[in-house]
Amino acid sequence: MTKKQKRVLYRIIIAAVLMAVLHFVPVEGYLRCVLYLIPYFIIGYDILRKAVLGIIHGEIFDENFLMAVATVGAMVLGVYQEASGGEGEFAEGVAVMLFYQIGELFQAVAVGKSRRNIAALMDIRPDYANIEDESGNLEQVDPDEVEVGTVIVVQPGEKVPIDGVVTEGVSSLDTSALTGESVPREVRPGDEVISGCVNHAGLLRIRTTKEFGESTVSKILDLVENSSMKKARTENFITKFARYYTPAVCYSALALALVPSIINLVMGNPANWSTWIFRALTFLVISCPCALVISIPLSFFGGIGGASACGILVKGSNYLEALAETKYVVFDKTGTLTRGVFQVTGLYPAAAFEEKHGGEAQQKLLEYAAYAESYSAHPISRSLKEAYGQEIIKTRVSDVEEISGNGVTAQVDGTVIAAGNARLMKKLGLIHEESTGVGTVVHVAVDREYAGYILISDVVKEQSAGAVEALKAAGVKKTVMLTGDSKAVADHVAAELGLDEVRSELLPGDKVEAVEQLLAAKGAKEKLAFVGDGINDAPVLSRADIGVAMGALGSDAAIEAADIVLMDDNPMKLALAMEISRKCLRIVYENIVFALAVKAVCLILGAVGIANMWLAIFADVGVMVLAVLNAVRCLKVSDRKRHA
Repeated sequence: MTKKQKRVLYRIIIAAVLMAVLHFVPVEGYLRCVLYLIPYFIIGYDILRKAVLGIIHGEIFDENFLMAVATVGAMVLGVYQEASGGEGEFAEGVAVMLFYQIGELFQAVAVGKSRRNIAALMDIRPDYANIEDESGNLEQVDPDEVEVGTVIVVQPGEKVPIDGVVTEGVSSLDTSALTGESVPREVRPGDEVISGCVNHAGLLRIRTTKEFGESTVSKILDLVENSSMKKARTENFITKFARYYTPAVCYSALALALVPSIINLVMGNPANWSTWIFRALTFLVISCPCALVISIPLSFFGGIGGASACGILVKGSNYLEALAETKYVVFDKTGTLTRGVFQVTGLYPAAAFEEKHGGEAQQKLLEYAAYAESYSAHPISRSLKEAYGQEIIKTRVSDVEEISGNGVTAQVDGTVIAAGNARLMKKLGLIHEESTGVGTVVHVAVDREYAGYILISDVVKEQSAGAVEALKAAGVKKTVMLTGDSKAVADHVAAELGLDEVRSELLPGDKVEAVEQLLAAKGAKEKLAFVGDGINDAPVLSRADIGVAMGALGSDAAIEAADIVLMDDNPMKLALAMEISRKCLRIVYENIVFALAVKAVCLILGAVGIANMWLAIFADVGVMVLAVLNAVRCLKVSDRKRHA
């Protein structure tokens, strides 16, 4: 609890003790009223103050006004009853304020707990960055002051303050606060690292590639902090509802206090002012809309917090609500459903080459290709060198000639090697084998004799097939893939993942046009989500009903344009986000129906005199407490689902 909450708790305890003591003190008349005013002002002075300030500022109809009118009215009515020889309802007036404060304290603690949970999950803002001075000593500086290209030092146990590339050191990074993934990520020189990760083991030197304000950690915090500004339709409805509902019930209570008594006077019967005024006061207490006004935003806040814990950043509750209505999901391919990294997936030596080298034919084919491509920075060349897995001794390579659009020739240990596409083989006058696999083919010739080919493919993510299956199980009608890749590759990936439709060889403008067609074909209440990662996906992310970006490897432009960011690039998280969204909306609707139903019944009972002030307290405070308890469930996501 905060100090303010503890003070409220002490006031509640003091007021409750005084009420219990007064219950057994045999006093009557005005002295009884004065004694009950002591616990009343102890527990309710701040509510009375807020009500008066609200009236002064023209914001009259809120829960403070309702509580003030109801309890002051009950105390005044108690004085009238005492003067008339009866027993005043002082205890009920104090009890209303007491239990209202208990409910408010409970709500404040629940919201505080939710905020602390989210703050703990998102506690990724670094306080400093370490820079070595000329003497080799570490100096702590504000991350905002670190320029791009500066080498910073991250010691074991410290957070990575700014995005960059490891220049020295090997370690494992805890990325759970960013991605929700508990498995540490191993890094070594040359690896990119993002801010917000915690360094587990060794000392790292990192050359920064961004300013602190543009780093991942700053963008994440900005997204979370600003998410509450974009409200869901349900939240806006409740806000408007409360704006009209509160004055309506105030005027209804006034009518309940006056109209029946006036009718009695006209008909020549006793007016019974005290009876109808007490019913009106009870009506006011019952009508307080706290349960709706508090629990609905808390539900969405909890839903966004629960998603954040899983590495899913939602930029507003309106997008969380829209996810529940998503029936069409459109994917980019490279970097979204596939890793976006080329890997050697097949080695196919020619018969003559295999006969010459025997069991080492595949490794020898890969070695020749890796050495021939050793001077190139092309992704295909990198994949060959990575697959070879051994240090390239540059002195073994000479006479390198790159043939644009065809490949490369070089001498390796005096042997002439040619590595490239089918056009290169044709240019050399060699008959080559046709590949049966899907991917990029690198043909290799050794001393002008065909040696075989290597198949390089963009590998499908291991979670992609499960993601498509999970989305269909969640009620998604159609899954579509849009890609600029060749038709053969696109059809192969779509068939492997079980996608409903695939469109290939598209330019960025073609993707927008394809999404426009899908938007036109869907139902009015159905939503379309586009999932992408590249800078060329930014226009489509903006055009879709919901744009989902891959955050870890995705471009800054894609993350800026998206409404939802998956921090660990795991497409399975989209299905989890939809599940969190639907759970959140289910809880919101449960609270709306429960609160309105209970209040409607109690309002009727209060108007006809069946419900007393104690039932009114349950209808207000009890319903609020139950609704808040239900709303807090939005924050919880099981570990099994979080790490699926």
